[in-house]
Amino acid sequence: MELRFDHASQVAQTHTNLSAIRQSSTGLWVAGDETATFEHLTWTGDHYGAQRTFRLADYVSLPAGPEDEADIEGLARADGHLWLAGSHSLKRRRVKSKDPAKAADRLATVIREENRFILVRLPLDESTGTPLPGAILSGRDNLAEALRDDRHLAPFLALPGKDNGLDVEGIAVMGDRVYLGLRGPVLRGWAVVLELRVEDAARGRLRLREVYRKHFLDLGGLGVRDMCPDGESLLLLAGPTMNLDGPVRVVRWRPDDAQDDQRKDGRRGGERTGVVPEGELETVADLPYGAGCDHPEGLVRLADGRLMVVYDSPSPARITPAGGVLADVFTLRP
Repeated sequence: MELRFDHASQVAQTHTNLSAIRQSSTGLWVAGDETATFEHLTWTGDHYGAQRTFRLADYVSLPAGPEDEADIEGLARADGHLWLAGSHSLKRRRVKSKDPAKAADRLATVIREENRFILVRLPLDESTGTPLPGAILSGRDNLAEALRDDRHLAPFLALPGKDNGLDVEGIAVMGDRVYLGLRGPVLRGWAVVLELRVEDAARGRLRLREVYRKHFLDLGGLGVRDMCPDGESLLLLAGPTMNLDGPVRVVRWRPDDAQDDQRKDGRRGGERTGVVPEGELETVADLPYGAGCDHPEGLVRLADGRLMVVYDSPSPARITPAGGVLADVFTLRP
């Protein structure tokens, strides 16, 4: 399936850095992880195109201003709202020099970009489906700050995302529950999904409503690279935490199973945790991936029941002459 982008997005390489996708009533919401924008593509009859670009800073106040990248890694659409999640991760510089001293200096440099530490909720206009000014969780109230004293996750806050540090890569909203899937950290093979509840604060702000909950899932050493609702279940895109190509699979999880079984629900003070063993997770697809390319990064269950997957670092074979990129569509195993 072709997703076709305009010239500006091609220059910004949004089409080769897709990180999140959700279906709308007329097409798709998509986001890349190298800008502070999100896009809407309309179904034209044989491809998704007629792109509209939306600047995130036009709808919320970004902590680092309108131009710094937001590293949007997750999109959700629920109850008339569009949600966007930044990675909340630190970044280690890439090695770009063959000079050993310069390479070592870059590897010692860790960067914090404040626009990554955001959770955004935007209402959608009922008649046009376009976003309206909304609310943001950021700054001193951001999620990473709420984890400063967490006995599982606090030790990983100082690590870059690709070093098994904190890295939000997926979001799903079901009722008043906001689920955030973490690419990292993975704790001795167990992935983490955070369950939050948020509420409105003053002047376009959000805040956490109550103590968050941690779900530990046995994904066989993989982290969560994206997630989307599937009825009363969630589909998790499970892939490597570190900078590796694969394996990548789609796993179905029903959150209520972990919540209702009190034998697996641990409490310590105000902490709430659930543990989900491998036997309560169903692998519904093993996804293809390339060598240094074609990394599955976003997924959405389409209205017809099929699953669409978009790729980061797509191979040249996925780039179309019209400035588009090819996504894959799968029929899931029953």
